[in-house]
Amino acid sequence: MAGKGLRSLSEAMRGLSLASQTCRTLPVQAVSLTCKRSMASEAPVANITRSVTDTWEPTTSVPLTIYSFPSLEPRSLESWSPKHLHLPLRRDILHLAVVYEGDKTRQGTASSKTRWEVAGTHKKQGPQKGSGRARRGTKQSPLLRGGGKSFGPKPRDFSTKLNRKVYDLAWRTALSYRYRRGELIVTEDGMDLPLPEDFLQLAEAGTLGQELEDGFVKKYLRQMLQALQWDRKFGRTTFITGDRRPNLFTGLEVAAQDGRALELEDVDVKDLLETGRLVIERSALKEMIKSHQSDLVSKVVVNGVRHKGPKVGQVVLR
Repeated sequence: MAGKGLRSLSEAMRGLSLASQTCRTLPVQAVSLTCKRSMASEAPVANITRSVTDTWEPTTSVPLTIYSFPSLEPRSLESWSPKHLHLPLRRDILHLAVVYEGDKTRQGTASSKTRWEVAGTHKKQGPQKGSGRARRGTKQSPLLRGGGKSFGPKPRDFSTKLNRKVYDLAWRTALSYRYRRGELIVTEDGMDLPLPEDFLQLAEAGTLGQELEDGFVKKYLRQMLQALQWDRKFGRTTFITGDRRPNLFTGLEVAAQDGRALELEDVDVKDLLETGRLVIERSALKEMIKSHQSDLVSKVVVNGVRHKGPKVGQVVLR
């Protein structure tokens, strides 16, 4: 038995030596160093790494064109901070802001009366035993018609809390999302709907009825929005102004299916995300940014100076 074991061991060693000799004699060309994959996820990609010696130059400003309304003729070019109009998309922050605004708008005034608040006698309605009916007690019992309600709603506050810096970041994130998609149009101050002079004279004279005036304004506004590709076919348009503009607001109340007009104080984060595009006055945009940059303003005073955040818009070309 020992001889068989030694013999098998020697045969195994001899086989290993032969295998190693055959591997040494293989030509170099037979060894392929390339590996081809058919899956798209394994496709070779370009070299996207940056050399250590290359200097990193982040975006320091983004251009913003100011247009005239409704001709959309460029009037000036401004430089804005990327922290105002070029932030990355954060769906989680936008979701928190929209939920926060929705919770604040809930009235929470629903109220129902309990059995202790319903009017009526408090006399026991039947005997304790022997009647074959349930022990319902008084007429205010929830088991009876006209009685109180068990676990009914009471006035409550549905509002939730959200950090102010997170909420301000959501405002600028929504504006940046619109800017990066080319859906943010900034116009000069005083944006209003230019109605024809003939129509204004007839309207002031009172020769037109209310129905004719509304019909003309609706048709005129729809034709203008269709020419600009801002109507409901392209997702409607939200106009934001600093103050109420009579012609624009009245026209969009009549033609609400193609867009809407809001004053700056009535705008929320949800309003910035609902329609297809935003058309906003320059002063309204500046005021919006100034009032929602608490996360960029430092409270620390260094050498008597406090960092007030990046500047809001600088004119480059007029």
